[in-house]
Amino acid sequence: MNKIIIIGNLGRDPEMRYSASGTPMTSFSIASNRRYTTAAGEQREETEWFNCTAFGRLADTCNQYLARGRQVYVEGRLSSRQYNRQDGTPGFSLDVMVTEMQMLGRRDDQMDDGGYGGYGSQQDRGYGGRSDGSGYGDQRGGYDDRRGAGQGVGGPGDPMDVDDLPF
Repeated sequence: MNKIIIIGNLGRDPEMRYSASGTPMTSFSIASNRRYTTAAGEQREETEWFNCTAFGRLADTCNQYLARGRQVYVEGRLSSRQYNRQDGTPGFSLDVMVTEMQMLGRRDDQMDDGGYGGYGSQQDRGYGGRSDGSGYGDQRGGYDDRRGAGQGVGGPGDPMDVDDLPF
């Protein structure tokens, strides 16, 4: 099985392009921090960077709703590639082909219009949630945001509750 799960912050705004066959592709980077204590009791923090690419409808969604600094949960598969650096030396990269994405963090951090949602693989999740087109969710009808303004993420039944992540 080839599966990777990452929670981190976007390091740059997504960049969308199209393949020769017209398939949308959106690329972005995610920084994931790890804090630990050394044997000597010193606190340290490491940051790992991941290059991510989403395809199809998920690429459209990522391009539309993600922005630099936003916290995101991503699932995908690792893909390796070799390339030549600007100085001509060979390089090697492990990239993430995104199959599922969910925006995390507070609602007002996610989009200027106040909405947010989870976005899954094209095989098991639908897009379009509410009948007015403003919500996104699964095929059971999407997320209906009727709660009062100013309520944060994480309350009972909240689809963005981090405790509901599948790991």
